[in-house]
Amino acid sequence: MASSADLTAPAASPLSVALVAGEPSGDLLAARLLSGLRPHLPEARFHGIGGEHMIAQGFESHWPMDKLTVRGLLAVIPRYREIKGIQNQLRDQLLAERPAAFIGADYPGFNLGLEEQLKAAGIPTIHYIGPQIWAWRGGRIKKIIKAVSHMLVVFPFEEEIYRQAGVPVTYVGHPLAELIPLAPDVAGARRALGIPEDANVVTIMPGSRMSELKYNTAAFIGAARLLKQRDRTLRFVTPMAGERQRQYFLELVAQAGLQDVEVQLLDGQSHTAIAAADAVLVASGTASLEVTLFKKPMVIAYRMMELEWQILRHFGYQPWIGLPNILAREFLVPELLQNAANPEALAEAMWKQLSDAPHRLRLSERFTDMHHSLLRNSAVESAAAVLKVIKA
Repeated sequence: MASSADLTAPAASPLSVALVAGEPSGDLLAARLLSGLRPHLPEARFHGIGGEHMIAQGFESHWPMDKLTVRGLLAVIPRYREIKGIQNQLRDQLLAERPAAFIGADYPGFNLGLEEQLKAAGIPTIHYIGPQIWAWRGGRIKKIIKAVSHMLVVFPFEEEIYRQAGVPVTYVGHPLAELIPLAPDVAGARRALGIPEDANVVTIMPGSRMSELKYNTAAFIGAARLLKQRDRTLRFVTPMAGERQRQYFLELVAQAGLQDVEVQLLDGQSHTAIAAADAVLVASGTASLEVTLFKKPMVIAYRMMELEWQILRHFGYQPWIGLPNILAREFLVPELLQNAANPEALAEAMWKQLSDAPHRLRLSERFTDMHHSLLRNSAVESAAAVLKVIKA
């Protein structure tokens, strides 16, 4: 006769969901998604590759996220074999385990290739957020069709693009629209930075990546020197992503002979720096969306290695690179790229942003409308879409 132990069914394995984030922005994105999933899947195992914010949500990372973090088109070449090896090992592990779903948090160069192999094996794949095929490399949609079971997008106009391509898609709102208040506290930000409330403040954001600092710093601070010559009351604030970036920034300023330009350097506090500003000189990228959500006039600029520029300039197929202009489908704010992003041109464009009061008011109204269009509970919306895919 069988014992009672023999009659006990084996314990079911917990539901498994795999995720990969390859850089800090994806870590934050995936962590917010995990915060929405965890109440519905309290016993699930979330694992793969991620950073500190994902780990704080109970995520298990098999490799340090910085193993994947590479900046720039050419910088990936010496790291290719290592990164490809990690991708292959993770693929084999997931094919053996067969998780309920795989979620790629941005980082399309790595995640789309992995997703394509997993989807071909019958594992549902979700990509969050949609690659910017509307800005450049539109041909990537063919790979997305093969790789992605469901796309989560953060801009409302993206839904139609993926729907027309036959990719199931859900608009979940942009997490930054929840984080940044609809009415920023300018006075509070200035108090926090020790800046008089009636000061004239320009925030300078040459980028958080070392490569961005390398190519943008001299032009951005050169523009600040020229602006100071026009208005001696101007104050300049620059947030730094870390101590390494701060030291490199100071080296670049010294090399350019711009030490005479007084700039208040901050440890992080980028949102406080933007909130305190009258106008912002910002490197193209997510930071331009942050400036938009803080309703600030801006000039968007970007410089890079000349070889990269010559390659990338042929991939774009719309006239804008800045997110506020892409959302508006017009040049709301100036964009100056590569050789056009010189100190003289940047200073002239910034001066117009500082001195044209009717333009500043119009921008604030347009940016407020954009903020409302991007505002959703992204944790809840993205989690609901994932749960529908895995039918949990």
